[in-house]
Amino acid sequence: MNSAKPKPFDSIQWLPAERLGQLSVDAVLRPWLIGKGLLTQRLRAVCGQQFSLRLIEQSTGLLGRGLQSALGVQDGAGLFRDVAMRCGEPLCVFAQTVMPDSTLCAHPWLGELGDAALGETLSALSGVERSPYEFAWLPDGEALAARALEAGAARAAGFWARRSRFALRGAPLLVHELFLPALGVAAGGQSVLVAARS
Repeated sequence: MNSAKPKPFDSIQWLPAERLGQLSVDAVLRPWLIGKGLLTQRLRAVCGQQFSLRLIEQSTGLLGRGLQSALGVQDGAGLFRDVAMRCGEPLCVFAQTVMPDSTLCAHPWLGELGDAALGETLSALSGVERSPYEFAWLPDGEALAARALEAGAARAAGFWARRSRFALRGAPLLVHELFLPALGVAAGGQSVLVAARS
């Protein structure tokens, strides 16, 4: 077992979409990273009734400088919401949303989402803006990747991830999505990754 302390989140370099073409991204994974539309809806379209979304854990924590900068806030703490998306049994996507205290004060219902999909919930509201995606390779020793492994992700050297910032009537929250090896398994006789391209 790896007992090394995970590298802090702030040590990861997140790159804008225009830099993604310069990086060595698996060709079958790229469509999921750059795909438009709600990820939950894309997974539902491929996985059908095998798709599930479950809240793994929700806890308060400190916001380091990297998160404060990405969110555009000075809050010292916030709520961390970890969610698992599965296509049958395998964990395909691990998502973590960071909600600073100021956002929760303005919209306390965000802390009560349970198993509801955040993106779908926000898409039904007015006054919601979303930033362009940023991308990063998270080695298995990085804190967010370690959380995905704890949640049941298949062991790998690391994971490709993307993040974007939502603003709900000006109140920010940050969504991270980690794309896991199980995205390559068959779903209903069709490869999840191949279907993502269509």
